[in-house]
Amino acid sequence: MASKSGELRPVITLQSTVGTGFRYVTRKNRRNNPDRMRLRKYDPVARRHVEFVEVR
Repeated sequence: MASKSGELRPVITLQSTVGTGFRYVTRKNRRNNPDRMRLRKYDPVARRHVEFVEVR
């Protein structure tokens, strides 16, 4: 079994860039996305689609 620190699909947190503080929790594949993820998702606090970035 793989160790938790070297997981291929770690749990990551995506935080809104508009400063509302809203976060999504998801997983990512380290082989396909080794850099920090940036996704455009819905922010219910801002009530619009905004960019979310991976925080560590």
